[in-house]
Amino acid sequence: MTQSLHETLVAQLPHRFEGADLDFLGDKIAGKVRDNYRVDDQRVLVVSDRLSAFDHILGLVPFKGQLLNQLAAWWFAQTHDIVPNHLIALPDPNVTVAQECQPLPVEVVVRGYITGVTTTALWYQYAQGNRHIYGMDFPDGLQKNERLPQPIITPTTKAAHGGHDERITSAEVVTRGIMDEAAWDEVQEAALTLFARGQALAAQGGLLLVDTKYEFGVAPDGTLMLIDEMHTPDSSRFWLAESYEARIAAGAEPENYDKEYVRLRYAANGYRGEGEPPPLSDGLAVAAAERYIACYEMLTGERFVPAEQPTAPRVEASLRAWWEENRD
Repeated sequence: MTQSLHETLVAQLPHRFEGADLDFLGDKIAGKVRDNYRVDDQRVLVVSDRLSAFDHILGLVPFKGQLLNQLAAWWFAQTHDIVPNHLIALPDPNVTVAQECQPLPVEVVVRGYITGVTTTALWYQYAQGNRHIYGMDFPDGLQKNERLPQPIITPTTKAAHGGHDERITSAEVVTRGIMDEAAWDEVQEAALTLFARGQALAAQGGLLLVDTKYEFGVAPDGTLMLIDEMHTPDSSRFWLAESYEARIAAGAEPENYDKEYVRLRYAANGYRGEGEPPPLSDGLAVAAAERYIACYEMLTGERFVPAEQPTAPRVEASLRAWWEENRD
């Protein structure tokens, strides 16, 4: 008898992928979700099931790493005509081999709606009474989850591991000497064009791309490249389009198909990032996985197929084969 998706996710709970030690690739650089290795002029990104929110690792979500990795690759294929990206190969469902780039020191957040529960979120700031946010003026009378007249860019500095990102304005990116004006203009134009493409493709799947985070880097030849991930449920908010208007009219939250679902559950229980968070429960981990998988399938039009388990030895075998094939 075939397992239901829910049963598959529950069965995967003891086998969630926290990461792998791949000493043959060199020193591991541990990120919140991705562990990476520098191999000559390439970077190997191993995507775990870790879920990070409020600048903390909350727990592990079944198959999340595979889903993020494969969805980011799908988006890179849909947008490479706008700006080049760092993707070279996917030797394993949880692994990306990428072009080594020098990351720009700014995360580029594009927002199409006023929403969010974290302290850097637009709605959080607005609800505190602020009307001059990220260097922009906002009128009175805006409602939570309302669409903005046009997408806006709200940059943040990249915090060191364990630190908090800092909100800055677009003007400060230049005046602080973080980037020169011409380079920042190029990044902003690329980000807004990517966001428009993302909204159009999401709409075809019945979703609203609400906001997202882009990271850019510069390749050794000076080319601006999109790096890390794009338009995933980790880096973006997605709402179900068909119920959006009715839920907003009723004063309810939109239906989330992203990490915001977890953030909202935590916020409802009084946690917004201060102090140590409670661990992610198994029930919430499974519910989050169901949302992530639904998002993947609506965006791509393809069924999500869990990869062969267990993940850690498979990842190591895949990368050892890649290493043998590609080393000099």
